[in-house]
Amino acid sequence: MGKFLSIILIASGLAAGAAMYYLQVYGYYDEVTANPGQDVVLLPLDQDTPRPIAYDNFQAIDAGSSPIRYRACFTTSVTRQELAQVFQLSDQHEPRNAPKWFDCFDAEALGGALKEDRATAFVAVKNIFYGVDRIVAVTDQGLGYAWHELNACGQKAYDGTVVGEACPPRPQSN
Repeated sequence: MGKFLSIILIASGLAAGAAMYYLQVYGYYDEVTANPGQDVVLLPLDQDTPRPIAYDNFQAIDAGSSPIRYRACFTTSVTRQELAQVFQLSDQHEPRNAPKWFDCFDAEALGGALKEDRATAFVAVKNIFYGVDRIVAVTDQGLGYAWHELNACGQKAYDGTVVGEACPPRPQSN
């Protein structure tokens, strides 16, 4: 009887581990339906309303389980230097990893390109969710990437410290 119970415990542990892995890597992600002309926007200098830029080959994933799971890839004919003259730069140079199966988004290579000044990061949308900004990066080759990143208010809100007056009020949950 002891061997049988041990086998059941081990099998249950393996099944639970496999289920957790699947749910984290594959289960919660959905493909984002493209909205031509609206998927890739950047925040102009001294303005609060994002503007679309020219892009092609858009593909993206997102998950309702977390506001920072969004990842997107695209191509653009507009150079990063042209964009930098019109749109707000971001100080985010470490993109979040994407699941390995979403192979167009290589966070390590993009992070290296950002640090080596072969790519530029821009603010796309501030507070797309409370405390979360959308960041867009464009490389010298015209490859574009987007991801969500916690802003200063989001970091404070999610680590439990006092948010303070500089942050907008948190939306009321229903």
